[in-house]
Amino acid sequence: MQIKNGKPFQVYHRNTTMRFYKSVGSRYMVLLAHIGALITVTFWATSFLSTKVLMERGGFTPVEMYVYRFAVAYFILLCLTFRHIKSRSWRDEFTLFISGICAGTLYFITENYALRLTTAGNVSLLSSVSPLFTTFLMGLVFKQRISTGVLIGSGVAISGVVCVILSSGSGLEFRPEGDLLALSAALCWAIYTIAIRRVIPLYSSLVITRKLFFYGVVTALPLLFIQHEPYRFHLLFDFRQPEYMLNFLYLVFMCSISGYLIWNVAMKKIGSVTTNNYMYLQAPITMIAGYFFLNEKIFLLGYIGCVLVIGGLIISDKWKGSIWFKKK
Repeated sequence: MQIKNGKPFQVYHRNTTMRFYKSVGSRYMVLLAHIGALITVTFWATSFLSTKVLMERGGFTPVEMYVYRFAVAYFILLCLTFRHIKSRSWRDEFTLFISGICAGTLYFITENYALRLTTAGNVSLLSSVSPLFTTFLMGLVFKQRISTGVLIGSGVAISGVVCVILSSGSGLEFRPEGDLLALSAALCWAIYTIAIRRVIPLYSSLVITRKLFFYGVVTALPLLFIQHEPYRFHLLFDFRQPEYMLNFLYLVFMCSISGYLIWNVAMKKIGSVTTNNYMYLQAPITMIAGYFFLNEKIFLLGYIGCVLVIGGLIISDKWKGSIWFKKK
């Protein structure tokens, strides 16, 4: 038998082959994580179409939309994970509680009420800076190394978002109350991203997502009980108008269950900062969806914005420059 590096050649060859397949499998999973993040952002970017139908035509309030949507999603996930009700520790439970409030109640409520106090363009732009908040908070909290490329790429992507918003005619105005609420929504999402990072390796994505939905719904219920507008839940079962149920099911299964499950898996595979950079694509995808489903026009500035957003993502991923927030 031939000997190579002090080991039988067959064993050496077998170990090399195993390492090769493991490397290929790892790269394949990373690619799937990137695709998953893109698919999820597409779900979230097009969710406004369904939300618009339910809120403008059906008369549902923002709180109603949030509670109904995530309550149904929670019970579906509970049926799949009923054997894993408790967390391993109170610390993990508290982390999931904070994550559920930030990614659920606070994020959606602040964003929806911001729309009442400022322009849709302002909300779209200010909410899209959550990846930038995430980048800085990750660096400050965990002393992570953040390349200059991420910062430059984020700036380029935000410029693209501005172009997309201006091309739609939404306009940008300074309205402090609504603008601060929109920024608060972005900050809440960044806090969720950082908080959930610790428990992602400890639990399955199904369990984490179910916990997020539970705490989000529980903390939003008081707001639902005190609303003055009449409840519209019965419209979902008015089959003479199936558009309400169909749009609601899209929000539940694609935007809530599938979206959050895939997003949490992507963060586990490619990291929080990289995953959240895909949030910059929401505005361009929304613009494209409006073109196909609402017959909205796309102008030259919109195309420029799409190029800038994609270019910003490429710069963030490929440019390796100087490092900020170095570990001591």
